[in-house]
Amino acid sequence: MDDAASPRTGWTFLTNHARVLAAIARDPDIRVRDIAGRCMLTERAVQKIIADLESDGYLTRTRNGRTNTYQIPGGTSLRHPADAGPTVAALLALLSLDPGSTPSS
Repeated sequence: MDDAASPRTGWTFLTNHARVLAAIARDPDIRVRDIAGRCMLTERAVQKIIADLESDGYLTRTRNGRTNTYQIPGGTSLRHPADAGPTVAALLALLSLDPGSTPSS
């Protein structure tokens, strides 16, 4: 059985907000339906998370016909005071690393 495909209970390393933001960073033209599938969330939950991220300045949305294009503003700081220093861009760069690679100095 593939453990990666089966949901786990208990704690996780990333919040749903981080998962959604990472999915958008990978594909700024991604649909809410596709984010929901990738993050294992409902479409309604993704819509709420996107609204949260927009209202706090972590995400902007531009309507292009029937689709949205998202942008993540550069230089935004992580939200919790204990995480002061690194930016959202640094976190997203870390999340995009291949498992075998190491971060550069």
